[in-house]
Amino acid sequence: MYPGKIPPGEPDAKQVEGKEAMDKTVLDREQLFSLRDEWKAKLEKPANMRVVVGMATCGISAGANEVLEAFRQEFRKRGLEHITLEEVGCIGMCVYEPIVEIFETGKEKVSYIHVDPQKVTTIVEEHILGGRPCPKLTLAGLGDDDVLPDCTGFDDLPFYTKQKRIVLHNCGYINPEDIREYIGVDGYQALLKVLTTMSPEEVIDVVTASGLRGRGGAGFPTGLKWKFAARNVADQKYIICNADEGDPGAFMDRSVLEGDPHAILEAMAIGGYAIGATEGWIYVRAEYPTAVKRLRIAIDEAKAMGLLGKNILGSGFDFDIRIRLGAGAFVCGEETALIASIEGKRGMPRNKPPYPANEGLWGKPTIINNVETLANIPGIIRNGADWFRSIGTEKSPGTKVFALGGKITNTGLVEVPMGTTLREVIEDIGGGCPNGKTFKAVQTGGPSGGCLTREALDVPIDFDRLVELGSMMGSGGMIVMDEDNCMVDIARFFLDFTVDESCGQCTPCREGTKRMLEILDKITSGAAIEQDLYDLRELAENISLTSLCALGQTAPNPVLSTMEHFMDEYRAHVIDKRCPSSVCKDLMGYYINETCRGCTKCVRVCPVDAITGKVKEQHYIDQAICIRCGACYEICPFDSIEKR
Repeated sequence: MYPGKIPPGEPDAKQVEGKEAMDKTVLDREQLFSLRDEWKAKLEKPANMRVVVGMATCGISAGANEVLEAFRQEFRKRGLEHITLEEVGCIGMCVYEPIVEIFETGKEKVSYIHVDPQKVTTIVEEHILGGRPCPKLTLAGLGDDDVLPDCTGFDDLPFYTKQKRIVLHNCGYINPEDIREYIGVDGYQALLKVLTTMSPEEVIDVVTASGLRGRGGAGFPTGLKWKFAARNVADQKYIICNADEGDPGAFMDRSVLEGDPHAILEAMAIGGYAIGATEGWIYVRAEYPTAVKRLRIAIDEAKAMGLLGKNILGSGFDFDIRIRLGAGAFVCGEETALIASIEGKRGMPRNKPPYPANEGLWGKPTIINNVETLANIPGIIRNGADWFRSIGTEKSPGTKVFALGGKITNTGLVEVPMGTTLREVIEDIGGGCPNGKTFKAVQTGGPSGGCLTREALDVPIDFDRLVELGSMMGSGGMIVMDEDNCMVDIARFFLDFTVDESCGQCTPCREGTKRMLEILDKITSGAAIEQDLYDLRELAENISLTSLCALGQTAPNPVLSTMEHFMDEYRAHVIDKRCPSSVCKDLMGYYINETCRGCTKCVRVCPVDAITGKVKEQHYIDQAICIRCGACYEICPFDSIEKR
């Protein structure tokens, strides 16, 4: 039986500790509405000016802390404390960090890029005090023909216009450490809706009807998972947020936690209500200190306002959330290994069934959803299943967040409707490969995924099509490679990661991946024979069939997909003893061509005296002595040294 409507009248106001600027009372329904309206107005129409600094991990690593402090000092010095200065999460275009955006009522947003403390002074003097934006410090100042000459904001760029931001809607806009701003963008309205107007069964029906599929890997229907847990009778149930984001190049979940943590808390409370759970856990790796900090702040704020804890919004529903820090083991992304880790055991997968929905954390029914999956829940509840289904494809509704990295011009976070083509993501949004290089392949799904070639660029992205192509959606890492990448080396890189991260429980994964890596090492060093190629494929196929968990079963995917699409590169390494991309050190050499002017710079940096020649005459490299360190190649001012 669901709680029903909150009775009229204000509950007893309970004073709690929190931010000094915060109204320190437990909220009832009307207070929540009032706070939403107040802060929606403050965000949409700032009284003076609102200055935000991108303070996700990407921004912090680029120097955003120094930028934020420089603004604080300038504001104190010039008496500008009345202007709002805030931290926000990842704004999206990580390539331009540190990023500062300025909002003014009735004016276009201005986005400043590559900001440093010196530029802060200019922004304060010319824009904040002088009322004149500084185009030279925006994209317009890059002098790029691909950028509009008057482009002082990001909103009109193809990077953003081709996106549909649902999960990332609040990231880079609200202060993740102030619950009032989350409430101002309709935060906790979905929770209020389910607690006052919906039964648990109705909540599950809406999530099921939306077609939401898990965004962490295989794309299992979320509503069906919730239904399995709900129908099990138990004295305790749990909901777990899987924030153990271990794929190389993936940072989607981290960015959501850093930029919009309350969305996850709200979704977990909704999920808890739907399945009958009163306790939730967030499993997040300790390597995400900013995310952990903001999660803790968010939990404390939500408890202070009565949005977590006992009798939430006077509904009679109790729900609390705890955090468990992971030690960075890749295998703990697998749900049963994650459960074991929360229980204080070594993170190792177990056989299924039983599935966690039946026997999960401490043997109780448990649902596990990743960060991005949960981030979709509040919007689905507020707007309805049909709204969500109107986005994406029939079998894969909604959007998908990708972390664009590798050989791509616009690195950063991208959220697009399912069904968007790879070409749109890589070329239109990502800007293609930099320096005029030719696109070669893209790795999706991380170490569990596969490489896709130019032939797949016009394929719509969804769960099923990527599997058909020999890859997978995975969590959403997207690593782009250009003509300079060696695909054998790429496969070796991912397999080396998998070998290092194997839990060691089952023989196929523990021993088989090591043997695969040994063969790849032989191939990249020039020691392999043709039989090694057959052995490598057979071993990969056997590991896929016999490993205990999905991580072991998918570990060979990067090898199998590169062998399928780039067998010519494998054969060049094995038969011709050369690396076509000149990446594998043991299969390449440095050679000085006839353009050499005999400047002797290469001679002076060679650590083994492998280079000879007279001043102002062509020099030569003794291949028998050369250790292929590349020092000569890097220092040559005339591009006279070639790798081949």
